Amino acid sequence: MSEWLSREEALERLNVRPQTLYAYVSRGRIGMRPDRADPRHSQYRADDIAALATRRARGRSPSAIAESAIAWGEPSIATAISTVWHGHLIYRGRDAAVLSDNATLEETAAVLWGVSEPVRFETPLPDAPRQSGRAPAFAQLALLAGQARPSLGSGAASLCADAARAIGVLAGALGAEAGPDPVHRRLARGWSVDEGGADAIRRALVLLADHELNASTFAARVAASTGASPAACLLAGLATLSGPRHGGAGEAVMQLAEDAARHGAEAAIRRWLGHDRPLPGFGHQLYPEGDPRATALLSAIGNTDETLRSLETAAIAATGAQPNIDFALAVLTRSLGLPRDAPFQLFALGRSIGWAAHMVEQIVSGSIIRPRGRYEGLLP
Repeated sequence: MSEWLSREEALERLNVRPQTLYAYVSRGRIGMRPDRADPRHSQYRADDIAALATRRARGRSPSAIAESAIAWGEPSIATAISTVWHGHLIYRGRDAAVLSDNATLEETAAVLWGVSEPVRFETPLPDAPRQSGRAPAFAQLALLAGQARPSLGSGAASLCADAARAIGVLAGALGAEAGPDPVHRRLARGWSVDEGGADAIRRALVLLADHELNASTFAARVAASTGASPAACLLAGLATLSGPRHGGAGEAVMQLAEDAARHGAEAAIRRWLGHDRPLPGFGHQLYPEGDPRATALLSAIGNTDETLRSLETAAIAATGAQPNIDFALAVLTRSLGLPRDAPFQLFALGRSIGWAAHMVEQIVSGSIIRPRGRYEGLLP
């Protein structure tokens, strides 16, 4: 079982001021949850505090920074692409939630890639009827990566063109039809969704396009730093996204919803929390006051699913945590009758825009990411 500390205990162990503690929470370095005995107060994850205290004690020598970054999973890479600022997700100076009101994924790519015109993601016409979903997405990207040339020596325009082609292939593998329309409409047709549903898909894709230096983005940048092709960089991002602690969280929310439908929302939540599992779909370390992506998506589509409405009410009452983007994607999936794996597929297609933006930024920088390990085995 994880140990949780009071505010006073956390401040004492870190020897910092309250505003510093809150800054660590807002940047995702320390997990926080409402005190179950009194939701008006917060508790802080002891393991995170111990790790942070250890890092602070190591000092700031280059070797200590490198060791700490890899050991605790917090690499730091300067980027101009996106950031979280005062509870808002910002794409190159623009509020992502505001951008999602009208922008297409193609227009969002132009913002994140720093180009003047919307990007086209052309999906090739299939030679024969094809399957779509997670497995074909991996297969098609892997095939493209195996045939593509390395990115070393390529300029930004060439890299963007190759990335756009790879994303078009990815979109087709996830179910988007071929044609000149924006990718959200082609994906909606592939999923037999009407125009209103297509607009909800558009908004979700824009909100998912990038999110600072998360795990899959870091993987894409590592691949890019070696000169891997744009398709290979996207494949690295996709592979990392597939883990249950990243893009796979949407599947956990769908499972929680199914448990709530069978056993009732409160019973389902008790079962999850009783096994010391974080409740999927609620809370986000970077957004203590609520995930703006979920707010934007849920405000547009509403939550008319009785099971998910009761789940939302019970989860907030039990934990004090607000819905995050994974919950909003579950609402979208159930309300439109999308494939059960749609949260992951939407995540993959939307986030591929960010992976490509970071890939270009990394390659143009000319640097290679060289993590350093520390041998802890027995010498011969």
